[in-house]
Amino acid sequence: MAVILLGARVRPGFPFALLAVAGATVLNVVVRDAGDGDPGGGLATIGHLPSGLPAPHLPAVPWAHLDSLLLAAVAVAALGALESLLSASVADAMTVGERHEPDRELLGQGLANVASPLFGGLPATAAIARTAVNVRAGATSRLAALVHALVLLAVVLVGARWVAEIPMAALAGVLVATAVQMVRVSSLSALVRSTRGDAATLVVTAVATVALDLVAAVLVGLVAAGFFALRQTARTARLEEISLDDAADRGGPGDRSDHLEEERRLLDEQVVAYRIDGPLFFAAAHDFLLELAEVSRVRVVVLRMSHVTTIDATGAHVLADVIGRLERRGVTVLLSGVRPQHRAVLEQLGVLDGLAHERHLFATTPEAIAHARDHAARTAHG
Repeated sequence: MAVILLGARVRPGFPFALLAVAGATVLNVVVRDAGDGDPGGGLATIGHLPSGLPAPHLPAVPWAHLDSLLLAAVAVAALGALESLLSASVADAMTVGERHEPDRELLGQGLANVASPLFGGLPATAAIARTAVNVRAGATSRLAALVHALVLLAVVLVGARWVAEIPMAALAGVLVATAVQMVRVSSLSALVRSTRGDAATLVVTAVATVALDLVAAVLVGLVAAGFFALRQTARTARLEEISLDDAADRGGPGDRSDHLEEERRLLDEQVVAYRIDGPLFFAAAHDFLLELAEVSRVRVVVLRMSHVTTIDATGAHVLADVIGRLERRGVTVLLSGVRPQHRAVLEQLGVLDGLAHERHLFATTPEAIAHARDHAARTAHG
């Protein structure tokens, strides 16, 4: 490990890992031979390796257990794809100007896993440790992977007895040195200082890596990151009562005396306008929309929805519930600025059916405000 770490500082492109493993192997053999060939006189080695490839054949398929095997196969495929893409991302981060193509990576992995069972092999994936070792050894193209495969083939065919002498401790040193080289203190410090969510995700993933395994840690990290992302997204959603200028999309402040007079007129006419900002989805819709349902002492509520970024089924159902509550209390609800893709969701889930009239959906907020004023005036004089 010391040879690899110190050598990388002197000559980064030189394969010190190979030199260290070869030196450790020779030293282990010398020490063992000095002890009259006693296996206990040296370090534990890789041990016996097969010296040939099995003949290709179709594997036996236990059709009676196919249902359980399918679930396991899907899980293995998903985890394999995840680890391979993660390995490619690690390689991208360790190189300059290189970016992998996810589709090509997964296609190649799929073809390899179709061929592997024909020779009695297990599902193959990329590995972060091997990928990092490869990059640190100077790999710059796909040729490195091809050379890796050819070397492994040569080892199996002609070099198995020599590779069997490699000490496990030497391989462990290579992996530890690679792990040390992969860690960038500056990046960790930046993550810790960025947000609490990023810092918590980093800590949870690190603990899971040590306590469980890499694949499980990645899944735990994804869940943690998703949780904090949802929480942050939910915080961006809000319901805000807006003034006439905002509701009518005039933009400028205008004359303040006219503005206040118009607001007083709206208040007298029992019209209130709200703007919904951000996503209207399961993590954000419930609380602030239920607050809207408690609006009282008004005849018309205008909901400006042009700033809504997304709507899911839960958000749509909560909106329908709010509209229903207000309409049952005699409060007319007008919607304005609904985006076409959001309107399709609202129509499919029957939200628009809760409006008192199909014409209570307006393309622009000024149209909705004008209709609201007329409706309030008719109600007041009716």
